[in-house]
Amino acid sequence: MDKKEEILRIFSIRLRKLFLDLNLDFYNLQEVRLRISRPILLVYENEEYFLGENSKLTKCAKEGFIVTGKEIRETMEYISNYSLYAYEDELRQGFITIQGGHRVGIAGKVILEKGSIKTIKYISFVNIRFAHEVIGCSKNVLPYIKNGQDIYHTLIVSPPRCGKTTLLRDMILHLSNDFNVGVVDERSEIGACYMGVPQNDLGIRTDILDCCPKTEGMMLLIRSMSPDIIAVDEIGTMEDYQAILQVLHCGCKVIATIHGDSLEDVAKKPFGSVFERIIVLDRMHGIGHVSGIYNESGENLCY
Repeated sequence: MDKKEEILRIFSIRLRKLFLDLNLDFYNLQEVRLRISRPILLVYENEEYFLGENSKLTKCAKEGFIVTGKEIRETMEYISNYSLYAYEDELRQGFITIQGGHRVGIAGKVILEKGSIKTIKYISFVNIRFAHEVIGCSKNVLPYIKNGQDIYHTLIVSPPRCGKTTLLRDMILHLSNDFNVGVVDERSEIGACYMGVPQNDLGIRTDILDCCPKTEGMMLLIRSMSPDIIAVDEIGTMEDYQAILQVLHCGCKVIATIHGDSLEDVAKKPFGSVFERIIVLDRMHGIGHVSGIYNESGENLCY
């Protein structure tokens, strides 16, 4: 199944036709947002557009195709193979990972049970983020994080949509040639597991805990899989920091990502003192552009 067919099959018949007539390069389609009674919005080649009734991309919201409840219901039926109940565990977290590694975020009415989220009903908002692997994108970064036959504790700092997860994924792929890597994939964005099978290539020596909270998952991997490296996405809480300290005390290396715009952002958080290499991304020259690689003293190693 090619990328075009893989993407088209998850949409309602009406939306499928709109996309089919659009003549897109589906490898450059990054995100589609469906909101009930609002125009359909997509991110294509790093730009936001509305999809018009005439199957044309437009910057004008008034020209966009208005999404109905029927379109959302039908799309969710295709996404879940007519069985949302089968995805109940994932629904509690607000997303579904589907074949191909694509992640479908959802919002609607939250159903609580004993104070915890049981499920989400009356889904009225859908955000489909399409998985893209960029094999080799870490090749210029890896020499800076290697320390002889070992690696440095490394933190990737990036604003949203700047490629931090894509970079992390490719680093894992290449490091797994020499190291056992344990991945705690809390949001199914690194390995993008579908029915337990990673849809993204994370290499030959990588073990994945899918949909597992980072704090519990890091120590679980230490106890069960004896990794050389633990990789996690989007750290930020004090609990994450404490779990990372435990991993370090066990002699395991850590590679992680965090939201931020600069080295100064990291310095305000406790994480900055833990990592020996800090990679900062921006969009100055496109997604994934490395603006600096710093050591623990704040020296930029690549400029």
